[in-house]
Amino acid sequence: MLKLNLGKDVSLIGDREIGPVDGKFIKKITMVAHAGNKGDAVRSDCFVNLELKESGGIIVNVKSKVDKLYGNQISKLSLVVLQYFSIKHAVLTIDDKGALPFVIAARIEAVVHQLIITDKTYLTNLEEFNKKATSPDRIRRSRLYLPGNNPKLMLNAGIYGADGIILDLEDSVAPDKKDEARILVRNALRLVNFYGAERMVRINQLPLGLDDLDWIAREGVNLILIPKCESAEDVHHVEERIQQVKKDKDFPIHLMPIIESALGVQNAYAIASASENVVAIAIGLEDYTADIGAQRTNKAKESFFARSTIVNAAKAAGKQAIDSVFSDIEDMDALSRNVTESKSLGFTGMGCIHPRQIIYINQGYAPNETEIEKAKKIVNAFLIALENGSGVVALGSKMIDPPVVKRAQNLIDMAISTGQLAKDWRNVYV
Repeated sequence: MLKLNLGKDVSLIGDREIGPVDGKFIKKITMVAHAGNKGDAVRSDCFVNLELKESGGIIVNVKSKVDKLYGNQISKLSLVVLQYFSIKHAVLTIDDKGALPFVIAARIEAVVHQLIITDKTYLTNLEEFNKKATSPDRIRRSRLYLPGNNPKLMLNAGIYGADGIILDLEDSVAPDKKDEARILVRNALRLVNFYGAERMVRINQLPLGLDDLDWIAREGVNLILIPKCESAEDVHHVEERIQQVKKDKDFPIHLMPIIESALGVQNAYAIASASENVVAIAIGLEDYTADIGAQRTNKAKESFFARSTIVNAAKAAGKQAIDSVFSDIEDMDALSRNVTESKSLGFTGMGCIHPRQIIYINQGYAPNETEIEKAKKIVNAFLIALENGSGVVALGSKMIDPPVVKRAQNLIDMAISTGQLAKDWRNVYV
């Protein structure tokens, strides 16, 4: 027997008493719920409406421009998902706008969870390319934000060349769409090919964000962004929940707290050093400037203290410092100037809110010729010392510490990845 979910998202229709449900009699003939997006502008998505009934079996109605090609497949998938959740009598209506199967399955599961209480989840395949872990010191120049409830923007996001793709569950998702976005993001993490970009998810502000982790922490996510982080305790809460949820204890999930308040800036070092899983800290300037009562400007004088503090805290903790998004998606000259200043402050990357920003950010944070030459000398001196069996590395009269060598190697790796340096550079260099 199905255990009914009598939450706020369910419409009750009818006047006949049945029950009891959780000890109470309710008036009910059908239960109705919906999920997804509809409208002329919607692409690669669908809108589903599910009515639970007392009899009549399962009826699936599909409205789609590709009904002749894929209508039967959509109907079969719908039946499979509903039967998986032990639903025997229902009317499912699907208004399809070119949704892929993982989207359709997510939308159906979303309405099912609105109507019944169940611990079951309908998991799509976890593709091999989404099983790859990423290293803590991976290059993170650019990260592209995508609304977590908009599948159209997810499908080809990886082709734009961002170092990371962020499936956002926070600001870009309306409050009444949070639950269905979690399911869609989970399916995207399992199935969508992001072509080597680091798979990131921005969860909601705590404590709501902890519930997000129940859906995504075991699904191949590489990095979790913690918004509006103000203390080391916030990091600890996220880390504890991840350990409770994820299945593969050896698969690393990195953390990137986003500092967006005056209090967060004050606690930046404690946040950055709260866990080994914190690989970077970022600053969010829209909320920060609002918190201090300042107007955000392109010159960014109002945020100089906060940005410098974030960089210093990150470097002191041995982590990456990531700058805020640049909100003007039309002014590429201003973006380039912003990236140049950001890099000069010590940031190693920043967020993107439009694909056209990625190339400017990647190029701006890429090493220049002077930096590459210096890094080559450092790495070469280190390798020569190793070849000679020496534990002492020197460049001229200056000793080279291991952290310096590591930064130089990271810069070399970035130069190779961006095509600025050949993989066999040392053969030519030596």
